[in-house]
Amino acid sequence: MPLLEIKDLDVGFDTPEGEVHAVNNLNFSIEAGDTLALVGESGSGKTQSVMGILGLLAENGHVTGQALFKGKDMLQMSTAELNQHRGNEIAMIFQDPMTSLNPYLPIDRQMIEVIVHHKGMKKAEAVAQAVEILRAVHIPDPERIIRQFPHELSGGMRQKVMVAMGLLGEPELLIADEPTAALDVTVQVQVTRLMSALREKSNTAIILISHDLGIVAGLCDRVLVMYAGEAVECGSVNQIYYDPKHPYTQGLLKSVPRLDQPEDGGLETIAGNPPNLLALPGGCKFRDRCPSAFDACSEKPPMQLDEDRHAFRCFLGAEE
Repeated sequence: MPLLEIKDLDVGFDTPEGEVHAVNNLNFSIEAGDTLALVGESGSGKTQSVMGILGLLAENGHVTGQALFKGKDMLQMSTAELNQHRGNEIAMIFQDPMTSLNPYLPIDRQMIEVIVHHKGMKKAEAVAQAVEILRAVHIPDPERIIRQFPHELSGGMRQKVMVAMGLLGEPELLIADEPTAALDVTVQVQVTRLMSALREKSNTAIILISHDLGIVAGLCDRVLVMYAGEAVECGSVNQIYYDPKHPYTQGLLKSVPRLDQPEDGGLETIAGNPPNLLALPGGCKFRDRCPSAFDACSEKPPMQLDEDRHAFRCFLGAEE
């Protein structure tokens, strides 16, 4: 049984202009100890899919489908039932630490609350463990920093605190939303190594939401590519990076700087803009931006699965 299995997940938001279709018929699963990356442009539905799973959508949001965590559907749980899993078995590193950290509480209160509550640890022991994890993410003088408030820290320091909070309880599932976005390159590598070490030590499954394809390549086993709220391709890191089937995946990879490209070679871009989520077009959602679109793309392509379990939503890949 997968640790987490998502079936036919739909996430929408009611707005004065109409319903925003943020996530549409999303399916994936992750086993204990696996790492899965969700990649795609901003607005592709990566973050809202996990927020829907965890019951953290905005008030105007709604979610349907199934999110089976160890066989139990999280979408059918009450807030009290969700709280037994969130922060304990499932931890999340949020993208924006300024809005995720409580400005009225010092760092130590926010870090140790979960492990004291869920794991029954004494406060002194919890603080000592929190100091060690802050030291592990290369926060200088963690004994002093842990007593400070969020506004007293820099943006990068707050992001390190968020990473430390996610790693502290050694959860069964860690969801990391752009965990290294505000950090310099050397610290990004250190954080990635910490997440890998947590996976090896505790068999933690990791869902990484990221725009950084380099971080994804270094940490993840599998990659799920999202576009306009849909999964358009899913496979191993090698399949996605060396044999991408969907034109959107190919475009993402071509837009990344490479050391083996000539210095005077400019980066390729994906023409056009993503579709309006208030009025999604029929057929292939990418066809208006796709250089290889043809008549069949006016119909919605099914998700194809080749003999190597490489999934892709494209008529071109099916023909090849």
